[in-house]
Amino acid sequence: MRVVLAVVALLLAGCGSGATPAAPGYNAADVMFLQMLIPQNQQGIEIVRLAAARPLPAELKELAAAIEVTQRTEIDDMRRWLREWNQPDTTDLNPQAHAGHGGLKMMSPDLVGALKAAPDGEFTRRFLDVLTGQQQGAIELAQAENGAAGGVNPQARELARRVIESRTAEVKQLLNTKA
Repeated sequence: MRVVLAVVALLLAGCGSGATPAAPGYNAADVMFLQMLIPQNQQGIEIVRLAAARPLPAELKELAAAIEVTQRTEIDDMRRWLREWNQPDTTDLNPQAHAGHGGLKMMSPDLVGALKAAPDGEFTRRFLDVLTGQQQGAIELAQAENGAAGGVNPQARELARRVIESRTAEVKQLLNTKA
C-alpha cells in the first residue's frame, strides 16, 4: 500500500514521464511589449543623438547621452529575451496593425525629420517637445505591460517598471528645462 501511495504522490506532484511541460514564462503581451519597445527605443536613440552636434545646455546633452546608453542596453536585453523565447524581435511597423491594442507609441517620422532640419535657434525647444513625447510613448507601452491584461514574464515586467520610473523622471526633467 505504501508503494502505491508513493507512486500516486509522485504522479500528483508531476514527477515521472507523464508530467506536463511547464507553461512558458512569457505571454503574447510580453512579446508585443518587447517588440514594440525595441523600435520605440531605436527612435529615442535617433532623437537623442541629434543633441551631440547641436547647441544645447550641458544638462540636456548629459541627459541625452544617458538616455542613449540606457535605451541601447534595454534593446540588447529585449532582443536576447526574444531570442531565448524563439520569438522575432521585430513587429509590423504599420500603425494600423496595432490599433486594437493601443497602437505604436512612436513619434511621426515627419516630427523627427523636422527636428533634424530645425535651425539651431529653434532646436532646443523642438528637441524638448519631441523627446518628451517620445518618452511618454515608452511610459504608455510599459503601463500596458504591467496592467491587468499585460505580461507575465518577471524580467519584462521589471523592465516595464524601470521604464515607467526612468522615463517619468526624464519627462519631468525635460519639462523643467527652459528652451
